[in-house]
Amino acid sequence: MSTFSRSWNLVKASWNVLSADKELIVFPIISAFALIAVMIVFAVPGFILYSAGNNEILGYVLLFLFYLAQYTVIIFANSALVGAAMIRLRGGDPTVGDGFQIAFSRIGAIFGYALIASTVGIILQALSERGVIGNIVRSIIGTAWSIATYLVVPVLVVENVGPIEAVKKSASLLKRTWGEQLAGGAGMGFVFFLFFLLATALAGAGIFLGLMLDMTALVIAFGVFGVIEYIILALISSTLGGIYSAAVYRYAAEGQVGQQFAPELIQNAFRAK
Repeated sequence: MSTFSRSWNLVKASWNVLSADKELIVFPIISAFALIAVMIVFAVPGFILYSAGNNEILGYVLLFLFYLAQYTVIIFANSALVGAAMIRLRGGDPTVGDGFQIAFSRIGAIFGYALIASTVGIILQALSERGVIGNIVRSIIGTAWSIATYLVVPVLVVENVGPIEAVKKSASLLKRTWGEQLAGGAGMGFVFFLFFLLATALAGAGIFLGLMLDMTALVIAFGVFGVIEYIILALISSTLGGIYSAAVYRYAAEGQVGQQFAPELIQNAFRAK
């Protein structure tokens, strides 16, 4: 119960930042639309390549380019979000333009990190196709990579360093306070998992009622309601995650937290080693 209480407090603290700057949710929205565009662009050559037969080399090349475009969009949007959140945590009043200005000023490092992340993604994909052992190794490497790069985006935003140095700095910052797992981020994820369960239950109950009453309109209405719930929760979760990572970086790098976060919330983001 204490873990859940702390997780809930983390969500509320991040929510306080979002409430003060509601425009922060614009960044995940733009990212979502951009990712849809990326998928549409790559769907055509992907279909052509699939129809032409099995060509593993070209398949990996196309997958790498897809990863590169995808990661560039995600990292750019996250950089804009974290940049704006850092302004708020430091007592400022950020705008959407401030976030994008910060992201554009780091575009070279963002693209460089997208190249690194895409390479790692291709390696993990190749390992996943090598049977059970490959999947085990993939899980280990993937988890280690996620932990080591947890603070890369805040480092890219705040510090004038390249992508490789950002990865090193991220791992270094985590090493100061990290333990067996990122309890704070996992706890926030658990809270939103419960929200998704609730959303599923509400939409499912409505659809079931519509089927029982043989009311097609009611089934469709609750189906649309469920989709909207999922989209809203995903956008809020993504935004709060970016805000929280900015707060964790500020604590790890500067020893300070924003006024919306109680110090113990950030200090407990990592289980003591």
